[in-house]
Amino acid sequence: MKMPTLEELRTNRNVLFWSLHAAGWAAYGVSQYFGALLYEKPASYARVIAVSAVAGFILSMPMRYIYRRLWGRRPRSIVLGVLATCYVTALALRVVINLSYQAFVEPDWQARTLFELLGGTLSTTYLLVCWSVLYFGIKFYESQRKQEEAMLKAVALAQEAQLKMLRYQLNPHFLFNTLNAISTLILDNQNRKANHAVTRLSEFLRYTLDQDPMKKVTLRQELEALDLYLGTERLRFAERLRLEYAVEAPAFEALVPSLLLQPLLENSLKYAVSAREQGGLVRIEGRVRGSWLELSVVDDGPGLREGTPLSERRGVGLRNTSERLGVLYGENYRFAVANCHPGLRVDMALPLERDESRSEPPPRATFPPSSAGTVRA
Repeated sequence: MKMPTLEELRTNRNVLFWSLHAAGWAAYGVSQYFGALLYEKPASYARVIAVSAVAGFILSMPMRYIYRRLWGRRPRSIVLGVLATCYVTALALRVVINLSYQAFVEPDWQARTLFELLGGTLSTTYLLVCWSVLYFGIKFYESQRKQEEAMLKAVALAQEAQLKMLRYQLNPHFLFNTLNAISTLILDNQNRKANHAVTRLSEFLRYTLDQDPMKKVTLRQELEALDLYLGTERLRFAERLRLEYAVEAPAFEALVPSLLLQPLLENSLKYAVSAREQGGLVRIEGRVRGSWLELSVVDDGPGLREGTPLSERRGVGLRNTSERLGVLYGENYRFAVANCHPGLRVDMALPLERDESRSEPPPRATFPPSSAGTVRA
Protein backbone atom coordinates (compact mmCIF):
# COMPACT_ATOMS: atom_id res chain seq x y z
CA MET A 1 0.00 0.00 0.00
CA LYS A 2 1.41 3.37 -1.03
CA MET A 3 1.96 5.82 1.80
CA PRO A 4 0.22 9.19 1.27
CA THR A 5 2.46 12.16 0.67
CA LEU A 6 2.32 15.37 2.71
CA GLU A 7 0.75 17.17 -0.25
CA GLU A 8 -2.01 14.54 -0.46
CA LEU A 9 -2.65 14.84 3.27
CA ARG A 10 -2.93 18.61 2.90
CA THR A 11 -5.19 18.72 -0.15
CA ASN A 12 -7.15 15.43 -0.22
CA ARG A 13 -9.70 15.21 2.57
CA ASN A 14 -10.37 11.48 2.03
CA VAL A 15 -6.69 10.62 2.25
CA LEU A 16 -6.37 12.78 5.37
CA PHE A 17 -9.39 11.20 7.08
CA TRP A 18 -8.48 7.59 6.41
CA SER A 19 -4.85 8.16 7.36
CA LEU A 20 -5.77 9.78 10.68
CA HIS A 21 -8.56 7.25 11.30
CA ALA A 22 -6.22 4.29 10.83
CA ALA A 23 -3.41 5.94 12.80
CA GLY A 24 -5.77 6.75 15.68
CA TRP A 25 -7.08 3.25 16.13
CA ALA A 26 -3.59 1.81 15.69
CA ALA A 27 -2.41 4.12 18.48
CA TYR A 28 -5.36 2.97 20.59
CA GLY A 29 -4.31 -0.66 20.08
CA VAL A 30 -0.67 0.03 20.95
CA SER A 31 -1.57 1.95 24.10
CA GLN A 32 -3.94 -0.82 25.23
CA TYR A 33 -1.23 -3.42 24.64
CA PHE A 34 1.32 -1.59 26.80
CA GLY A 35 -1.37 -1.13 29.44
CA ALA A 36 -1.98 -4.87 29.38
CA LEU A 37 1.72 -5.52 29.90
CA LEU A 38 1.79 -3.05 32.79
CA TYR A 39 -1.14 -4.77 34.53
CA GLU A 40 0.19 -8.25 33.67
CA LYS A 41 -2.77 -9.34 31.59
CA PRO A 42 -2.59 -12.83 30.05
CA ALA A 43 -1.08 -13.20 26.57
CA SER A 44 -4.49 -14.03 25.12
CA TYR A 45 -5.60 -10.49 25.99
CA ALA A 46 -3.65 -9.25 22.97
CA ARG A 47 -6.30 -10.85 20.78
CA VAL A 48 -8.99 -8.86 22.56
CA ILE A 49 -7.02 -5.67 21.92
CA ALA A 50 -6.63 -6.51 18.22
CA VAL A 51 -10.37 -7.20 17.88
CA SER A 52 -11.17 -3.97 19.76
CA ALA A 53 -8.97 -1.85 17.47
CA VAL A 54 -10.38 -3.39 14.29
CA ALA A 55 -13.96 -3.17 15.57
CA GLY A 56 -13.40 0.45 16.60
CA PHE A 57 -12.01 1.24 13.15
CA ILE A 58 -15.04 -0.30 11.43
CA LEU A 59 -17.85 0.77 13.77
CA SER A 60 -16.69 4.40 13.96
CA MET A 61 -16.58 4.85 10.18
CA PRO A 62 -20.30 5.75 9.89
CA MET A 63 -19.75 8.57 12.41
CA ARG A 64 -18.01 10.57 9.69
CA TYR A 65 -21.09 10.55 7.46
CA ILE A 66 -23.42 11.32 10.38
CA TYR A 67 -21.26 14.29 11.35
CA ARG A 68 -21.36 15.58 7.80
CA ARG A 69 -25.14 15.89 8.19
CA LEU A 70 -24.70 17.62 11.54
CA TRP A 71 -22.14 20.13 10.23
CA GLY A 72 -23.59 23.60 9.84
CA ARG A 73 -26.47 23.11 12.29
CA ARG A 74 -26.96 24.91 15.58
CA PRO A 75 -24.34 24.13 18.28
CA ARG A 76 -26.94 22.52 20.53
CA SER A 77 -28.03 20.14 17.77
CA ILE A 78 -24.42 19.25 17.02
CA VAL A 79 -23.60 18.49 20.69
CA LEU A 80 -26.70 16.32 21.20
CA GLY A 81 -26.13 14.54 17.89
CA VAL A 82 -22.49 13.82 18.72
CA LEU A 83 -23.31 12.47 22.20
CA ALA A 84 -26.07 10.24 20.86
CA THR A 85 -23.88 8.93 18.03
CA CYS A 86 -20.96 8.24 20.35
CA TYR A 87 -23.14 6.41 22.88
CA VAL A 88 -24.85 4.19 20.31
CA THR A 89 -21.51 3.37 18.67
CA ALA A 90 -19.98 2.68 22.09
CA LEU A 91 -22.79 0.19 22.89
CA ALA A 92 -22.03 -1.79 19.74
CA LEU A 93 -18.30 -1.65 20.34
CA ARG A 94 -18.61 -2.81 23.95
CA VAL A 95 -20.63 -5.83 22.87
CA VAL A 96 -17.81 -6.83 20.49
CA ILE A 97 -15.09 -6.19 23.11
CA ASN A 98 -16.86 -8.09 25.89
CA LEU A 99 -17.71 -11.08 23.67
CA SER A 100 -14.10 -11.25 22.43
CA TYR A 101 -12.93 -11.10 26.05
CA GLN A 102 -15.18 -14.05 26.83
CA ALA A 103 -13.93 -15.96 23.79
CA PHE A 104 -10.18 -15.41 24.24
CA VAL A 105 -9.60 -14.78 27.96
CA GLU A 106 -12.43 -16.26 30.10
CA PRO A 107 -14.44 -18.85 28.13
CA ASP A 108 -16.37 -19.79 31.28
CA TRP A 109 -17.63 -16.26 31.87
CA GLN A 110 -21.27 -15.66 30.99
CA ALA A 111 -23.06 -12.31 31.08
CA ARG A 112 -26.04 -12.73 33.38
CA THR A 113 -27.61 -9.40 32.51
CA LEU A 114 -27.60 -7.02 29.56
CA PHE A 115 -25.86 -4.48 31.78
CA GLU A 116 -22.89 -6.84 32.20
CA LEU A 117 -22.73 -7.41 28.43
CA LEU A 118 -22.62 -3.64 27.86
CA GLY A 119 -20.18 -2.97 30.71
CA GLY A 120 -17.60 -0.25 30.01
CA THR A 121 -19.86 1.69 27.64
CA LEU A 122 -19.20 5.05 29.32
CA SER A 123 -15.41 4.76 29.00
CA THR A 124 -15.79 3.78 25.34
CA THR A 125 -18.17 6.72 24.85
CA TYR A 126 -15.49 9.03 26.22
CA LEU A 127 -13.01 7.57 23.73
CA LEU A 128 -15.41 8.20 20.84
CA VAL A 129 -16.15 11.73 22.06
CA CYS A 130 -12.41 12.42 21.82
CA TRP A 131 -12.51 11.02 18.27
CA SER A 132 -15.41 13.38 17.52
CA VAL A 133 -13.69 16.43 18.99
CA LEU A 134 -10.65 15.71 16.82
CA TYR A 135 -12.86 15.28 13.75
CA PHE A 136 -14.73 18.55 14.26
CA GLY A 137 -11.50 20.36 15.16
CA ILE A 138 -9.85 19.34 11.90
CA LYS A 139 -13.01 20.12 9.94
CA PHE A 140 -13.26 23.56 11.53
CA TYR A 141 -9.57 24.24 10.80
CA GLU A 142 -10.04 23.23 7.15
CA SER A 143 -13.10 25.46 6.89
CA GLN A 144 -11.18 28.42 8.30
CA ARG A 145 -8.23 27.75 6.00
CA LYS A 146 -10.50 27.64 2.94
CA GLN A 147 -12.12 30.92 3.97
CA GLU A 148 -8.68 32.50 4.40
CA GLU A 149 -7.56 31.18 1.00
CA ALA A 150 -10.74 32.52 -0.61
CA MET A 151 -10.20 35.90 1.06
CA LEU A 152 -6.55 36.03 -0.04
CA LYS A 153 -7.55 35.09 -3.57
CA ALA A 154 -10.20 37.81 -3.59
CA VAL A 155 -7.66 40.35 -2.32
CA ALA A 156 -5.14 39.25 -4.96
CA LEU A 157 -7.75 39.58 -7.71
CA ALA A 158 -8.73 43.01 -6.42
CA GLN A 159 -5.08 44.09 -6.37
CA GLU A 160 -4.56 42.77 -9.89
CA ALA A 161 -7.64 44.66 -11.11
CA GLN A 162 -6.43 47.82 -9.41
CA LEU A 163 -2.96 47.48 -10.91
CA LYS A 164 -4.37 46.95 -14.38
CA MET A 165 -6.56 50.01 -13.94
CA LEU A 166 -3.60 52.12 -12.86
CA ARG A 167 -1.38 50.81 -15.66
CA TYR A 168 -3.93 51.04 -18.44
CA GLN A 169 -5.11 54.46 -17.31
CA LEU A 170 -1.76 55.77 -18.51
CA ASN A 171 -1.96 54.25 -21.99
CA PRO A 172 -4.65 56.58 -23.42
CA HIS A 173 -2.80 59.56 -21.91
CA PHE A 174 0.49 58.52 -23.52
CA LEU A 175 -1.20 57.61 -26.81
CA PHE A 176 -2.91 61.00 -27.01
CA ASN A 177 0.41 62.85 -26.61
CA THR A 178 2.22 60.63 -29.11
CA LEU A 179 -0.48 60.90 -31.77
CA ASN A 180 -0.41 64.67 -31.36
CA ALA A 181 3.34 64.57 -31.96
CA ILE A 182 2.91 62.43 -35.09
CA SER A 183 0.15 64.75 -36.33
CA THR A 184 2.54 67.69 -35.92
CA LEU A 185 5.21 65.90 -37.98
CA ILE A 186 2.70 65.25 -40.76
CA LEU A 187 1.56 68.88 -40.79
CA ASP A 188 5.22 69.93 -41.09
CA ASN A 189 5.59 67.56 -44.09
CA GLN A 190 8.07 65.43 -42.18
CA ASN A 191 6.48 62.22 -43.48
CA ARG A 192 9.61 60.09 -43.12
CA LYS A 193 9.90 60.97 -39.44
CA ALA A 194 6.16 60.48 -38.97
CA ASN A 195 6.37 57.00 -40.50
CA HIS A 196 9.32 56.15 -38.27
CA ALA A 197 7.40 57.44 -35.25
CA VAL A 198 4.38 55.26 -36.10
CA THR A 199 6.66 52.21 -36.35
CA ARG A 200 8.26 52.86 -32.96
CA LEU A 201 4.84 53.56 -31.46
CA SER A 202 3.51 50.22 -32.68
CA GLU A 203 6.55 48.43 -31.21
CA PHE A 204 6.03 50.10 -27.85
CA LEU A 205 2.28 49.40 -27.80
CA ARG A 206 2.95 45.77 -28.65
CA TYR A 207 5.34 45.62 -25.70
CA THR A 208 2.77 47.16 -23.33
CA LEU A 209 0.09 44.71 -24.45
CA ASP A 210 2.40 41.74 -23.97
CA GLN A 211 3.41 42.76 -20.46
CA ASP A 212 1.34 41.61 -17.49
CA PRO A 213 0.85 44.48 -14.99
CA MET A 214 1.53 41.98 -12.19
CA LYS A 215 4.81 40.86 -13.76
CA LYS A 216 8.21 42.23 -12.81
CA VAL A 217 11.09 42.67 -15.25
CA THR A 218 14.75 43.47 -14.82
CA LEU A 219 15.78 47.10 -14.82
CA ARG A 220 17.68 46.36 -18.04
CA GLN A 221 14.44 45.26 -19.73
CA GLU A 222 12.65 48.29 -18.32
CA LEU A 223 15.23 50.63 -19.85
CA GLU A 224 14.99 48.81 -23.17
CA ALA A 225 11.22 49.40 -23.13
CA LEU A 226 11.86 53.07 -22.37
CA ASP A 227 14.11 53.21 -25.42
CA LEU A 228 11.15 52.07 -27.56
CA TYR A 229 9.07 54.88 -26.08
CA LEU A 230 11.85 57.42 -26.56
CA GLY A 231 12.09 56.46 -30.24
CA THR A 232 9.04 58.62 -30.99
CA GLU A 233 10.02 61.37 -28.58
CA ARG A 234 13.49 61.81 -30.12
CA LEU A 235 11.88 62.41 -33.50
CA ARG A 236 9.65 65.01 -31.91
CA PHE A 237 12.19 66.91 -29.82
CA ALA A 238 15.48 66.18 -31.64
CA GLU A 239 18.32 68.10 -29.96
CA ARG A 240 15.99 69.65 -27.40
CA LEU A 241 15.84 66.33 -25.57
CA ARG A 242 18.97 65.49 -23.58
CA LEU A 243 19.16 62.22 -21.68
CA GLU A 244 21.56 60.96 -19.07
CA TYR A 245 21.74 57.47 -17.54
CA ALA A 246 23.57 56.93 -14.25
CA VAL A 247 22.84 53.28 -13.51
CA GLU A 248 25.21 51.14 -11.50
CA ALA A 249 25.96 47.67 -12.89
CA PRO A 250 24.41 45.66 -9.98
CA ALA A 251 21.10 47.48 -10.47
CA PHE A 252 20.57 46.26 -14.04
CA GLU A 253 19.49 42.76 -12.96
CA ALA A 254 17.19 43.93 -10.14
CA LEU A 255 13.47 43.38 -10.70
CA VAL A 256 11.01 46.26 -11.04
CA PRO A 257 7.31 46.44 -11.99
CA SER A 258 7.02 46.59 -15.77
CA LEU A 259 6.73 50.10 -17.26
CA LEU A 260 7.32 51.72 -13.90
CA LEU A 261 9.52 54.54 -15.22
CA GLN A 262 7.58 55.42 -18.40
CA PRO A 263 4.94 57.71 -16.80
CA LEU A 264 7.64 59.49 -14.79
CA LEU A 265 9.76 60.03 -17.88
CA GLU A 266 6.69 61.20 -19.80
CA ASN A 267 5.97 63.80 -17.11
CA SER A 268 9.52 65.09 -17.32
CA LEU A 269 9.35 65.33 -21.12
CA LYS A 270 6.06 67.20 -20.91
CA TYR A 271 7.10 69.80 -18.34
CA ALA A 272 10.89 70.03 -18.68
CA VAL A 273 11.34 69.55 -22.45
CA SER A 274 8.14 70.17 -24.39
CA ALA A 275 7.12 73.30 -22.49
CA ARG A 276 10.46 75.08 -23.05
CA GLU A 277 11.90 76.25 -26.33
CA GLN A 278 15.44 75.32 -25.31
CA GLY A 279 14.33 71.85 -24.22
CA GLY A 280 15.72 70.19 -21.15
CA LEU A 281 17.69 67.42 -19.50
CA VAL A 282 16.25 64.22 -18.05
CA ARG A 283 18.41 61.94 -15.94
CA ILE A 284 17.63 58.36 -14.89
CA GLU A 285 19.53 56.94 -11.93
CA GLY A 286 19.66 53.43 -10.51
CA ARG A 287 21.67 51.98 -7.67
CA VAL A 288 21.64 49.18 -5.10
CA ARG A 289 21.93 50.14 -1.45
CA GLY A 290 21.81 47.22 0.93
CA SER A 291 18.48 45.43 0.49
CA TRP A 292 16.98 48.29 -1.54
CA LEU A 293 16.91 49.26 -5.20
CA GLU A 294 16.92 53.04 -5.50
CA LEU A 295 15.61 54.67 -8.68
CA SER A 296 15.43 58.35 -9.56
CA VAL A 297 14.08 60.39 -12.45
CA VAL A 298 15.47 63.95 -12.42
CA ASP A 299 14.82 66.85 -14.79
CA ASP A 300 15.89 70.49 -14.96
CA GLY A 301 12.43 71.88 -15.60
CA PRO A 302 10.40 74.41 -13.59
CA GLY A 303 9.72 72.03 -10.71
CA LEU A 304 6.66 72.36 -8.49
CA ARG A 305 5.06 75.13 -6.60
CA GLU A 306 5.70 74.68 -2.91
CA GLY A 307 2.83 73.05 -1.03
CA THR A 308 1.30 71.41 -4.09
CA PRO A 309 -0.28 68.08 -3.04
CA LEU A 310 0.77 64.90 -4.85
CA SER A 311 -2.71 64.46 -6.33
CA GLU A 312 -2.22 67.71 -8.28
CA ARG A 313 1.43 67.25 -9.26
CA ARG A 314 1.92 66.94 -12.98
CA GLY A 315 -1.20 64.96 -13.88
CA VAL A 316 -1.81 61.28 -13.30
CA GLY A 317 1.75 59.98 -13.75
CA LEU A 318 3.12 60.57 -10.26
CA ARG A 319 -0.11 59.71 -8.48
CA ASN A 320 -0.63 56.45 -10.38
CA THR A 321 2.97 55.37 -9.89
CA SER A 322 2.73 55.95 -6.14
CA GLU A 323 -0.58 54.09 -5.91
CA ARG A 324 0.76 51.22 -8.00
CA LEU A 325 3.76 50.81 -5.70
CA GLY A 326 1.42 50.88 -2.71
CA VAL A 327 -0.63 48.02 -4.15
CA LEU A 328 2.47 45.96 -4.97
CA TYR A 329 4.56 46.54 -1.86
CA GLY A 330 2.14 47.72 0.83
CA GLU A 331 4.16 50.00 3.10
CA ASN A 332 7.50 48.44 2.15
CA TYR A 333 8.62 51.10 -0.32
CA ARG A 334 9.53 54.79 -0.50
CA PHE A 335 8.31 57.37 -3.00
CA ALA A 336 9.29 61.02 -2.77
CA VAL A 337 8.91 64.05 -5.04
CA ALA A 338 10.93 67.19 -4.42
CA ASN A 339 12.26 70.27 -6.17
CA CYS A 340 16.00 70.16 -6.82
CA HIS A 341 16.57 73.78 -8.00
CA PRO A 342 16.31 73.75 -10.86
CA GLY A 343 13.94 70.94 -11.77
CA LEU A 344 12.13 68.08 -10.15
CA ARG A 345 13.43 64.89 -8.60
CA VAL A 346 11.38 61.72 -8.15
CA ASP A 347 13.02 59.14 -5.86
CA MET A 348 11.85 55.58 -5.30
CA ALA A 349 13.21 52.79 -3.11
CA LEU A 350 11.94 49.24 -3.70
CA PRO A 351 12.79 45.96 -1.94
CA LEU A 352 15.72 44.44 -3.83
CA GLU A 353 14.68 41.39 -5.86
CA ARG A 354 16.98 39.55 -8.23
CA ASP A 355 16.31 37.69 -11.48
CA GLU A 356 16.95 34.13 -10.29
CA SER A 357 17.03 32.78 -13.86
CA ARG A 358 20.51 34.21 -14.38
CA SER A 359 23.26 31.78 -13.38
CA GLU A 360 26.21 34.03 -14.32
CA PRO A 361 27.00 37.58 -13.16
CA PRO A 362 25.75 40.31 -15.50
CA PRO A 363 28.28 42.07 -17.72
CA ARG A 364 29.22 45.68 -17.12
CA ALA A 365 26.39 47.78 -18.50
CA THR A 366 26.60 49.99 -21.54
CA PHE A 367 22.84 50.63 -21.92
CA PRO A 368 21.35 51.92 -24.09
CA PRO A 369 23.57 52.02 -27.20
CA SER A 370 21.12 54.20 -29.17
CA SER A 371 20.55 56.78 -26.42
CA ALA A 372 22.34 60.03 -25.94
CA GLY A 373 23.86 60.47 -22.53
CA THR A 374 26.20 58.68 -20.19
CA VAL A 375 26.16 55.46 -18.24
CA ARG A 376 28.06 55.15 -15.00
CA ALA A 377 28.78 51.60 -13.95
